[in-house]
Amino acid sequence: MKMIIAIVSNDDANKVQKALVKEKFFSTRLSSTGGFLRAGNVTFMIGVNDEKVPQALEVIEAHSKKRSRLVPNTIVNEFGSFSSLPIEVEVGGATVFVINVDQFIKI
Repeated sequence: MKMIIAIVSNDDANKVQKALVKEKFFSTRLSSTGGFLRAGNVTFMIGVNDEKVPQALEVIEAHSKKRSRLVPNTIVNEFGSFSSLPIEVEVGGATVFVINVDQFIKI
């Protein structure tokens, strides 16, 4: 058995959750916050049998899209003043961990 921990953007979380339910994957949904942009995320914890891992990953990948976003980049110039030049960063998609589970108990 495996535990899939998938960190998904808030923008994609509802689509991922609906697709997981449709494919009969049970998950726990936790609100989380990213460290880089401090953007809202959702962390899904999904327990699956080993043979179902590829199918679960396909569902997550199909509904987690990467996108570009402009964010401020604060720079101090040689005169000591701040200028904020936006930079483009890639956001979205999913970060996924697949972990072995020794025991699963539902109480």
